[in-house]
Amino acid sequence: MHLFHERLTPAWWLVLALFLAVPTSVLIFLPLNLALGFVVGVAIWFGLVGLLWWGAPTVRLDEDFLYAGRAHIERRFITRCEPIDAQGARAAKGIDLDARAFLVMRPWITPVVRVHLNDPRDPTPYWLISTRRPEQLSDLLSRHD
Repeated sequence: MHLFHERLTPAWWLVLALFLAVPTSVLIFLPLNLALGFVVGVAIWFGLVGLLWWGAPTVRLDEDFLYAGRAHIERRFITRCEPIDAQGARAAKGIDLDARAFLVMRPWITPVVRVHLNDPRDPTPYWLISTRRPEQLSDLLSRHD
């Protein structure tokens, strides 16, 4: 049973912005064929949105493991967890970032959760995970005994 599940899908504004591929394609194909330009533009838009949707990682938590993208770790190795709001996330993703950290981030999701680890076999100090619900994920991770 999943205690937490979130797919890091593209934001609505990104999907809308990618629709600019349609008029761009129409302008490129205008000397040849207007209808072809429209069809190609719509196909490009569907392709881009489809790739972003298909490639969206999942953040999942169950009783024993935390999954972030393709990686997973046992919850017993998690020492603490801190939600970071939009303002703090800028520093967490930039000047405060440890180069050894594992990142599952999407630029259209600003808040993050920093999950501190203590795994003797892994030098990764923490995971930095984008999530739209950082407080909920942090609370669930902190409740585990």
